[in-house]
Amino acid sequence: MGETANNTEKAPKKSWFKGLKAEFKKIIWPDKESLAKQSLAVIVISVILGLVIAVLDLGIKYGVDTFIKIG
Repeated sequence: MGETANNTEKAPKKSWFKGLKAEFKKIIWPDKESLAKQSLAVIVISVILGLVIAVLDLGIKYGVDTFIKIG
């Protein structure tokens, strides 16, 4: 009871590169149209997010400057 099998035999080891090649065969690569659409979406969202952060930064800076001048 509580005993585990101690199997010292190892499975045959494949080459690391063979394993890597097998994994790369499993990848489903996107077509050019899909890749272009997704890339454009990432660029547009990045620009929009950058603008939102810039506007928030300017607003906070203006608010802090105004608060310091009053105090």
